[in-house]
Amino acid sequence: MSLFERKTERKLTLQPSGRNKAAYENQYIGELVDHYKTRLLKEANLELLTSLPQGEMKLRIEQLISTFMSEEKIILPRHDKEILLTRIIDESIGYGPLEPLLNDPAITEILINGHNEIFIEKMGQLQQVPVSFKDDSHVRHVIDRIVAPLGRRIDESSPMVDARLPDGSRVNAVIPPISLNGPLVSIRKFRKEPFRMEDLLQFQTLSNEMAVFLNAIVKAKMNVLISGGTGSGKTTILNVLGNSIPPRERVITIEDSAELRLEKPNVVGLEARPENMEGQGEITIRHLVKNSLRMRPDRIIVGEVRGAEAFDMLQAMNTGHEGSITTVHANTPFDALRRVEGMVIMAGMDLPTHIVREYIVGALDIIVQAERLTDGSRKITSICEIHRRDDGEISITEIFKFKRTGMKSNGQVEGYFTSTGLAPRCIERIKIFGINLPDNLFHSRG
Repeated sequence: MSLFERKTERKLTLQPSGRNKAAYENQYIGELVDHYKTRLLKEANLELLTSLPQGEMKLRIEQLISTFMSEEKIILPRHDKEILLTRIIDESIGYGPLEPLLNDPAITEILINGHNEIFIEKMGQLQQVPVSFKDDSHVRHVIDRIVAPLGRRIDESSPMVDARLPDGSRVNAVIPPISLNGPLVSIRKFRKEPFRMEDLLQFQTLSNEMAVFLNAIVKAKMNVLISGGTGSGKTTILNVLGNSIPPRERVITIEDSAELRLEKPNVVGLEARPENMEGQGEITIRHLVKNSLRMRPDRIIVGEVRGAEAFDMLQAMNTGHEGSITTVHANTPFDALRRVEGMVIMAGMDLPTHIVREYIVGALDIIVQAERLTDGSRKITSICEIHRRDDGEISITEIFKFKRTGMKSNGQVEGYFTSTGLAPRCIERIKIFGINLPDNLFHSRG
């Protein structure tokens, strides 16, 4: 009898009872998981195992573990054996304790603050979950499993990394010495089915009138800037608007980390690439925007402008690539324009401010402002039209807005969507494209 078998036999005969029983059984299963993972590493043909399709690999691991248990005469209740097998598979070919969280479609974000503190976002609200890793090394192991297939690395010399899971979910990881709380991981989950306008209406992200208007401006090939803070839903809105593009048009999408899924026949995606371990090979968003102009695009969609690429994006909008869409981090439409202005200056173009502003107003038509409210809900709080005044300054005219009226006792924000009563100048352009808007679309609710 092996040492492990003798320990196991002793554990089975000395099981505690009462409130400590559950904790004891969890510890016992945890020890079995570690033991059988070690046996898998030593005795299984890992090269052959990892080359199998995931379904076959899972079945083969279950067979091996069952064989090991029979050899060691380990008997577990069916429920405990299922837990044992699930944990071994999750940690061998999955992402350990994260697997059930990743598989829950209601969870939109997963935040790991060290090995023993995990938060999730569900229905717009953050909450801590009773899930943890064994230690910081366990978290590092999962991070390595995520980044290794992408050719990325994370270590003391490079303690931050951006990556994505096979389903497209975005991952950011930070480790000491940058992090003071052990390894930190943020996962923005990727929805299997892309959101549609009907979903946003159901979530009360916007009103029917706003949906009609947004659909019209996209079809009328107007250039749109989506503005908002982190987690405000900018990428979701971008994807929804992108799906309003007529199917006959060729669309080039450009992103830092591929998230957009436009269900169109002629869509091609470009993704930026960070530098390699030697500090070479970086492909920036700006490189991709410039290259996209050689790919015969009807429209260019940039997931987010953060720097000098804003100039190239505006240049594309000003030179015939109408109907392009991008996003920017800003809290108000006015701030969004100021940020774009700053980005153009970052491009190194020695242009006076009034020329830069003329360039912006000549390129952009509409700003859609998104916001995540205090109750966790996401709203389109403003839709504005941009035009140039007679004095040359940029003017922003608000067409629709979300008007807050108060807050319920449960913390839910109260308010309503309304037109400002001002009809946009772009109505004539929309009509030229054969789109007829309802006469009362821009009537204000007060």
